[in-house]
Amino acid sequence: MPDLESVLTGLNEAQREAALALRGPVAILAGAGTGKTTTITHRIACQVQSAAFEPSQILAVTFTDKAAGELRARLAALGVEGVEARTFHSAALSQLSRLWTTHTGEPLPEILDHKASVISSLANALPPPHRFLPRRELAGEIEWAKNRMIPPERYLAELGDHEPPIPAELMHRVYDGYERRKRSMGRLDFEDMLGLVLWLFDEHPEAAEQVRSRFAAFTVDEYQDVNPLQAALLERWLGDRDDLCVVGDDHQTIYAFTGASPSHLLGFTTRYPHATVVRLEESYRSTPEVLELANRLATRLGGFRKTLRATRPSGPPPLARAEPDEDAEVGAVVQAVRRLRAEETVPLEEIAVLYRINARSEPFEEAFAAAAIPYQVRDGAFLRRPGPRSVLQRLKRSSPDSVADAVEAITDQLGFDPEATPDADEEVTRQSDLGRMRSLASEFERAGGGDATAFGAELAKRFSTEHSGRGVNLLTYHRAKGLEFDAVFLPRLLDGELPFRSGRAKADPEEERRLLYVGITRARRYLFLTWPVAGRARPSPFLDEMELAPSAPSRAKAAPGPAVTVGRGGALFDRLKEWRRKRANADGVPAYVVFHDRTLAEIAERQCRDWADLAAISGVGPAKLERYADEVLAVVAAG
Repeated sequence: MPDLESVLTGLNEAQREAALALRGPVAILAGAGTGKTTTITHRIACQVQSAAFEPSQILAVTFTDKAAGELRARLAALGVEGVEARTFHSAALSQLSRLWTTHTGEPLPEILDHKASVISSLANALPPPHRFLPRRELAGEIEWAKNRMIPPERYLAELGDHEPPIPAELMHRVYDGYERRKRSMGRLDFEDMLGLVLWLFDEHPEAAEQVRSRFAAFTVDEYQDVNPLQAALLERWLGDRDDLCVVGDDHQTIYAFTGASPSHLLGFTTRYPHATVVRLEESYRSTPEVLELANRLATRLGGFRKTLRATRPSGPPPLARAEPDEDAEVGAVVQAVRRLRAEETVPLEEIAVLYRINARSEPFEEAFAAAAIPYQVRDGAFLRRPGPRSVLQRLKRSSPDSVADAVEAITDQLGFDPEATPDADEEVTRQSDLGRMRSLASEFERAGGGDATAFGAELAKRFSTEHSGRGVNLLTYHRAKGLEFDAVFLPRLLDGELPFRSGRAKADPEEERRLLYVGITRARRYLFLTWPVAGRARPSPFLDEMELAPSAPSRAKAAPGPAVTVGRGGALFDRLKEWRRKRANADGVPAYVVFHDRTLAEIAERQCRDWADLAAISGVGPAKLERYADEVLAVVAAG
């Protein structure tokens, strides 16, 4: 084997082991932040450098075009050109474009841009309230079935415990109608692309042989997210060969609604008993404190054992706190963001607030706008969501005497039902948004109001600090997959929110637990977990599993704000902390408002004797000198 050290430079021991496993089957079990992309690109480079395979013989499959582009760029940086890096759908379309007409004698049908254009009229024919369901929910259910290779004629029989977004008979009507209309139009959707390749290979084995003669080695990224349709396509590509490398983390399987299942990854060594298995457990993303909490939850996730180990230096502990109510929780997040930016100099773009469904973004959008803190909503901003957008569009076409009355009438027309308990996430969001539009209109009118134009302007102002590509990130747990931030907030950790429940629908608690794991492991340094306790709200059971619930002894700091655990002890530091606790209680403020741990530690270390000594310490400004200096100096002087 030629000298591969130049390719292996910088890899840790486990990454090197994976990179040098040149022939399949290979399973790389990559924990969050452990450098999986680095590992597979270096492995491919080693395959090429060692002449095990020509670049053109290798097909690397990713789940997004962005990931495929990054893979190609990293390979180019390693001097490797010519490797095919594509998504499943892109690879399937490429093969159909080359082979379909040659082997069938028919032109390849055009691809639908999206399903909504075909679904819309079918949805409009549904009885209320189902006709108001966002088309994306219906499209998602069709994809759920097609990714499991369930055609309309078997849909009802194979539902099992799965709850469709509308009654099953109605959903079957939509699915069957969609497939019929699509065929009559001579169009394909994205799932059809994969299905047609399966059909082509099965009916025309010579087409399969053309693909197999070109590609000899396969690498599949994010293998835990493979669905049955994609798995079947991968089997056709492989044939009776086994030069397959899969990389994934079963602890991050969060796309069951697309048909994804960790079973393909978990069953890999059963299908390939002689497979090489490499675990990547050295995390380059998060601090030891964040990983300690993630590992605590990981013990409940089952699957392959992985214990993440930090390579970064120590940081502040995760902060867990129950807030009096939702308003207080939102306010605490806003204040903590201010402190992160001012005191820790964390850029707003490196701060993220995660939530379970899009409906939860609105309170944070409004609060950040009121605080003049720029933010960006990654998919699903309040005024761009279906409910508010439809209300504003209809309101523009009317000339109401009363905006509140008009909005009430419009939301009624759109199917608003305050007693509704919809099953689908999108409909939960839409109903919540319609109710919020009614309350905003009533509030606008009570404040003096105006016409519809003034109401629209007021809303635009109220949600005006969203800036594309700038500001605090607001996004769902699902949308956060694959991303990372310096600081992450996980609010509304409630039973019924995580794990999520709505109407008849109860999300799989195993997948919901993995969602929380994904949320925790997005954080590099600062992690905040909060939950409101007003009314009948109950903390998420996952908090108890991590020993963070109010009834359990918390190993995280139960206070908001970016407090830091300082590695300095001593009696003086302890006495200063005790003084701070009493002063904070007397003032009715959290302890961090008085002084951070690191400030007290520096005061103790320097043995401050006068105001000048205190003023030289970061975190002790003029106001705090005036308020606390004499008391602090008395504690120090007491020895």
